[in-house]
Formats: sequence, structure tokens, C-alpha cells
Amino acid sequence: MASVDVEEFIGQNRQLADRVEAFRGFSESDKHWKGRREFIFRNMADFPEPQVDHLLALSMVWQNHVFMGCRYSSELLQKVMEMAEGIQVEDAPVFKTRDEIVRQQKQR
Repeated sequence: MASVDVEEFIGQNRQLADRVEAFRGFSESDKHWKGRREFIFRNMADFPEPQVDHLLALSMVWQNHVFMGCRYSSELLQKVMEMAEGIQVEDAPVFKTRDEIVRQQKQR
């Protein structure tokens, strides 16, 4: 489901869209919410009602990794990146690990 598809889906499923909108964090920026909302919509069918909290947690893991550079176990990151496949994030920051920075400094 591409971003355009998500917007179309929202227009056609207003009640569901309103429910998902309630998951937005109070201080979540429009840019962060747009990506996380798409992540949620793409994966909702795989998480029935009792598991919605699990989906929301995975969406936060994805968002924290993409926008803040948080690191998680390789298994968890692999799972959320597969779940987010195809989501286009504009102006996503690029993060470097301490080891990458040190290695770059040594090459100078």
C-alpha cells in the first residue's frame, strides 16, 4: 500500500481511519505520524484486535529506528523493516554509529 493508496483508503474507510488516528502520539510530528500511520495500515490485517498493542509497539520500533537512529536486536529490526517494506520516508535522517565515525576519522 503506497502513500497515495493509504490516503485513498482513509477516504473510503473513515471509521477505521478515525480509530487509527487515536493511536497518534500527543507530540508526534506530522512527518513521523504519516510514516507510522502507513506502517499501521499496511499491517493491520495481520494483527487482530487483541494484538493491536503489539502492532503499535512494532510501529514505534520502526519509527524510532528510522527517525531517531535507535538500535534494536537484528531479529526485531529485520521483522519491522520487512513490515515497512515500500514505505517512503521523505528527508529521513542518516545516522552513523560511533564505530563508523571513529573509522572515518582514522582514514583522514
